[in-house]
Amino acid sequence: MDDLKPNNPGRVSVIIPARNEEANIETAVRSVAAQQEVREIIVVDDQSADRTAAILESLRPDVPALRVIHVSALPQGWIGKTHALAVGARDARGDWLLFTDADAEHRPGSLAVLVSRAEREGVDLLSLSPGQVTTNWWEKAVIPAVYVWLAGQFRFDDVNRPESPVAAANGQYILIRREVYNRVGGHEAVRAAVLDDVALAQRLKAGGGRLLFLPGAPWVTTRMYRTFRALWQGWTKNLYLLSGRSVKMLLEQVARFWILDLIPLLALLAVALAAALQGMGLKWAALLTMLCVLMLVLRSVHYRSALLVLGFEPEVARIHYRLAGAFLFSLLLLSSAWAWRGSRTVEWKGRIYSTEE
Repeated sequence: MDDLKPNNPGRVSVIIPARNEEANIETAVRSVAAQQEVREIIVVDDQSADRTAAILESLRPDVPALRVIHVSALPQGWIGKTHALAVGARDARGDWLLFTDADAEHRPGSLAVLVSRAEREGVDLLSLSPGQVTTNWWEKAVIPAVYVWLAGQFRFDDVNRPESPVAAANGQYILIRREVYNRVGGHEAVRAAVLDDVALAQRLKAGGGRLLFLPGAPWVTTRMYRTFRALWQGWTKNLYLLSGRSVKMLLEQVARFWILDLIPLLALLAVALAAALQGMGLKWAALLTMLCVLMLVLRSVHYRSALLVLGFEPEVARIHYRLAGAFLFSLLLLSSAWAWRGSRTVEWKGRIYSTEE
């Protein structure tokens, strides 16, 4: 990791939205409290019903920079997270604002490195795609598949080129100049945006601001979902939007998963069965087997290389995770399309939002 040291410690206000984050909040707060550049840590407790508030209170003696704001109600027209972030930003005093999630863990020294880089390169908003911690089999299957797809949808090089219209950010880590944040309207300007991170990046880039979007595994890690239900709700909420609100694009992606990942496997099994039952000649069976195996191997090589760029462990590139991921991701894409175009509602953190456009 870069060994640059901060010139002016205490320039960053860290803002963490927290709604029922008892499993994560202590690790997140302690990891940012250890950063040299931190001026203050503002945690916005968004009507938590678990032990989040009690844990934050217990941290006060060890973390003098910690301030907690308790939200009592969600105003009409806001998404819960955008409201919490806006509340925290209004109270912040730093020259830089770091918006980060309660499930993120920051590596020692990471903030000093990234602030220095943003200033050195004249960046207005620096965002990371954090390293993803995957524990259960469904995390190992789905999370890598989604992030490889996202890296294709929002290529880091495209986002970082000022002349490119592509803009994106990851709400798990957004470091932005306070002056620029205020100039583009902050989270109040994207109050109803489910993808507030992307919407904020789009506003900033459209206004001539400079983005820097990076693979972030060396600096920050996160475990996004601890239950399959939360994973399903989270990606159902987001995938249709990340597909550009295009059912056509979404269905094309589902077709690609089946044609490139699942059908070759099914064909290989069918060939094996037909050969076993002597329903296919040996030459045809050998040829089709070679084609299917070649497709699976090529896809595996491409998938593995994409995962390594994003900082995933090599284990998640194993073929059973990739194929399970392709199948579940296909279902999630369809679920997201139905939520936005069929049922017209999405659920997140115990709240139901209308998707009427």
